Amino acid sequence: MEHPPHGLTPAEPDAMSLLSGLVEQLRPNNPEDIVSATARIESLAARLQNDAALRRRVREAIESLFATRQAGSLYLSLGILPITGFFSETWRRISHTLLPDLQQPEEYLGDLLQHLFQRKTDEIWVTGVADETWTSLLASLEFETDSDPATLPVGLPAMLQSLWLLSYRITVIGFEPELLRLDTSLARPESPFLAQNLETRAFVECCLNRWDDPEAVAEDEKQLLVLFDQCREAVERIHRRSAQAGTSLQLTYKLQCLRDHISRGEQLACIAGELQRDRSGRTAYPSVVSLLKTLVFASCRKNDLRTFWRQNLEITARRVTEYAGKAGEHYITENRREYFSMGRAAMGAGVFIAVMAMIKLALHNVHLAPLNEMLAYGLNYGLGFMIIYMVGFTVATKQPAMTANALAASIGEARGKVRDLENLITLIARTTRSQIVAILGNVSVAIPMAIGISFLIFLLTGQQAISPAEADKLLAGHHPFTSGALLYAGVAGVCLFLSGLIAGYFDNLTTYNRVPQRIRQLGWARRLLGMPRLERFAGYVERHMGALAGNFIFGMMLGSAWGIGMLLGLPIDIRHIAFSSAYLGYAAAAYDFAPPLAPFLWACVGVAGIGLVNLGVSFALALFVALRARGVTFSQGRQLMRGIGRRLLSHPRDFFLPPRKQADELVQ
Repeated sequence: MEHPPHGLTPAEPDAMSLLSGLVEQLRPNNPEDIVSATARIESLAARLQNDAALRRRVREAIESLFATRQAGSLYLSLGILPITGFFSETWRRISHTLLPDLQQPEEYLGDLLQHLFQRKTDEIWVTGVADETWTSLLASLEFETDSDPATLPVGLPAMLQSLWLLSYRITVIGFEPELLRLDTSLARPESPFLAQNLETRAFVECCLNRWDDPEAVAEDEKQLLVLFDQCREAVERIHRRSAQAGTSLQLTYKLQCLRDHISRGEQLACIAGELQRDRSGRTAYPSVVSLLKTLVFASCRKNDLRTFWRQNLEITARRVTEYAGKAGEHYITENRREYFSMGRAAMGAGVFIAVMAMIKLALHNVHLAPLNEMLAYGLNYGLGFMIIYMVGFTVATKQPAMTANALAASIGEARGKVRDLENLITLIARTTRSQIVAILGNVSVAIPMAIGISFLIFLLTGQQAISPAEADKLLAGHHPFTSGALLYAGVAGVCLFLSGLIAGYFDNLTTYNRVPQRIRQLGWARRLLGMPRLERFAGYVERHMGALAGNFIFGMMLGSAWGIGMLLGLPIDIRHIAFSSAYLGYAAAAYDFAPPLAPFLWACVGVAGIGLVNLGVSFALALFVALRARGVTFSQGRQLMRGIGRRLLSHPRDFFLPPRKQADELVQ
C-alpha cells in the first residue's frame, strides 16, 4: 500500500515548484489506482487543516500564480476547439505532436497547468477521484481566512473577461452562414446567440459593480444559463436538421466548437455567480472542481488526434452511412416477387459484364501506354457500371457495402436488446439470400454470354476472341493458391467498401449543397429543356447522384489498381467474381470447350473463393464503419451468432430461397 504524501518542506524555492512537488506527491504510481489517489488527497487535506503555516504557504502560492499569469490560455483554449477549422486543427495537432509547442508556465496559466499535470495519464486519476474529495481539499486551504470582502478575489477579473470573450465567440460562430442556412430564425434580433452576449455583458458588469457597491442590484447567472441552454438547443436543432439537409466536416466542426464554448461559458458563469453570492467562495468549490477536471482532461489530450477525429468524423460518417443504408434497403428482398426481380436484374447485368470483360481483354491487346491503359480500363468499368445502374440492373458485389449499412441501422434501432434479435436474424437471412441470387444471376448469364460473344467473333473473323496462350494466363491467374487471386479479391472488396461510402458521401453532398434546387433555377437549362424535363432531371440527380458517382469511381478504382501496384512496386491488382466468371467463359471457348481439366477446375474454385472474399471483405468493412458511426457497441454478439446458427439449422431455406407462396401471400 502506498504511503500518503509527507508535508512539503520549506526548501521549495518558489510557488511553481511548490505546486509541482504537491502534484508529484498526489500522483499515484498507477494512474488507475483511484483508491490510492483518494487516500493521498485526503491525507494532504488533513495535514493542511492541522498545519497553519503549510496551509498559508500553499494558499499564497496559488494566489500568486493566478495574480501573475495570464489566464486567457486557461479558460479560452484548453478543452475548446478553436474557430480555425477542422483541417487547420488537424494539422496543428499533428505538427505539435511531432514538435511540441513552446511552453511558458511562468507567463500563462494554461501552460502552467500543463506543466503541473504533464503526464498524459494524469487525467485518469484526476477525473476519477470523487468531486467531494477535491472539494474537501479546497476547503482545507481556507481561502476565506485572508480574503477581504471588499476586494475582488484573485483571478475573478480574468475569469469574467474570459467569459465575455467566450460570449463574443459564441455570437460570431452562431451567425455563420452554414448555421443560418439550416435555421434562418437565428438571424433574427431575438436570436439566443445575440441575446446571450447582451446578457453576459450585463452579468459581468454587475459582478464587478457588486464588489465596489455591495448594495447594488444583484444579477445572478440564472438568466444567462437559460440563454446558454437556448443556444445549445439551437445547436442540437441544426444537428437534427442536417440529417435531412446533409452535413459536412466544417458544419460538424462548428457545431462541436459551439458546444465547447457554451459549456465553458456555463462553467465560468456558475463560478462567478457563486462568488457573487458567497464571497468566502466555499459554495463555488463544486463548480471549481468540475472546471478543474475539465481543464486537466483537456490538457492531457490537447494534441490527441484520435479523440478529435472521432468527435468530428463520427457524425459525418453516420450521415454518409445513413444515406448508403437507405440505398441498401432496396438490395434486400422480402418476398418471392422481390427475390425473382433481383435475380432478373442480376441476369441483365451479366450481359453487360461479359461485354465489359471483352472490351477489357481487347484493350489489353492494344498495348497502350501504362497511364492510358489505366484510364481506359477505368472508363470501361466506370461507364459500364453506370449504364448497368441506369437501366435498372444489379451487380452482385455492389450489394454488401449497401446492405451492411441497412443492417447497422437496424442494430442501432434494436440497441442490442434480446427481443429484437429475431427480427435482426430475419433481416440477415433476407440479406444473405438476396446476395446469393444476385451472384447466381450475374454468373449464370456472364459465362454463357461470354461464350456467345466468342462464338460471334469467330463467325465474323474466323478467329477465337482470345488465343489459347491468353486462356492459359487467365486460368493461371485465377488459381486460388498460386496466383494471389484471393488477395486481389480482397483489394476489390476494399474498393467495393469505399464505393459504398462514396455513394453515401455524394448523396449527402448533393443534399447539403442543394444541387437539385440549384439545377431547377438554371435559366439556360429551362430554355433548353423546358421546365418539365428540367424538373425530371433534377429529381433524377436528387435520387441517384450518389449511386452514379459510387459506380463510376468504383470502376475507376478497379481499372487503376494494377497500375498503382506497378508504380509502387506492390502486389496490387483486383479480382471481381462477375468478371472472373466471364473470363472463364472466354477461356473455355478459346480451348474449343475442351480446356485442360485440372487448371480449369482450380480456376472454378478460385472464382468461387473470389466471390466469397469480395462479399466478405466489403460487407465486414461497411458493417464495422456503420456500427462505429452509430456508436453501437453490440455486446450480445454471441447470442446473435447462436441465433443465426439455430435459424440456419431449423430453417435453412430462409438463407437461400424466398418464403413459400403461402407465407408470401400472408405477408402481402
